[in-house]
Amino acid sequence: MAERFRHVAIVGKHQAPGIRPVLEEIAEFLCSHGLDVSLEADTAQATGMTDYDALSNDELGRRCDLAVVVGGDGTMLGFARDMARHGIPLLGINQGRLGFITDIPIERWREALAPVLAGDHEVESRAMLEGAVLRDGESIFSGLALNDVVVSRGGTAGMVELKVSVGEQFVANMRADGLIVASPTGSTAYALSAGGPIMHPSIAGWLLAPIAPHTLSNRPIVLPDSGEVRLEIVAGRDASVNFDMQSLTSLLHGDTITVRRSQHQVRFLHPKGWSYYATLRRKLRWYL
Repeated sequence: MAERFRHVAIVGKHQAPGIRPVLEEIAEFLCSHGLDVSLEADTAQATGMTDYDALSNDELGRRCDLAVVVGGDGTMLGFARDMARHGIPLLGINQGRLGFITDIPIERWREALAPVLAGDHEVESRAMLEGAVLRDGESIFSGLALNDVVVSRGGTAGMVELKVSVGEQFVANMRADGLIVASPTGSTAYALSAGGPIMHPSIAGWLLAPIAPHTLSNRPIVLPDSGEVRLEIVAGRDASVNFDMQSLTSLLHGDTITVRRSQHQVRFLHPKGWSYYATLRRKLRWYL
């Protein structure tokens, strides 16, 4: 049976110039299809739109059954992380530049959205990372990430040295500007610029990619997502860790970052006939 929606959340890249008219058009379009509409609170405040309820992310998660995200992948990342535990499907309309996960072009939102509302769409689930920072055996920070967990050197310091383990097995001590643990979704983000491969979203694995490694034989490696990745700070000053957009700075020697597969997934909706390979062709300009 086709999925039918009743209450739609709208989230916008609210700092983008001229976004209010687009959001208003989308909201009116949804209302014309008999749907209730609510705005994410920051979007409502920044745009001055007052005709719709302005709700927190937690309220949106409890009350809505679909979210339309207008912006770039950065806009989607933060909101998707908050919505994952609610299981709400997300539809991304791209007003940014690349847009691997906000994949509907802004000029085609109307023709793409109408069939989705009628239940004619593709459903895709994406794995997430979760992890923590341990200091003296105690967790001092935890987070979720759709793209990646990145450990980086300090802004003015030299390289960071990390002891890398997978499960109970030691992998290597790596000296580099940093190290990326990326999901398949994140393989087209920072990890791609660090020389990592593109991973299809259906692959049950992680990508471990060093950033500017001291030893050129430290190469990106694809790992199964069934085990825990542990990164211990061995050397380097003012190292930091970033879970997508959540950061912790000034890690100490001996701190350990643990990364594993989250029990939550992000659900994306795409227009019928959507293809991951077509997205790669378009975004990476793989033209004949």
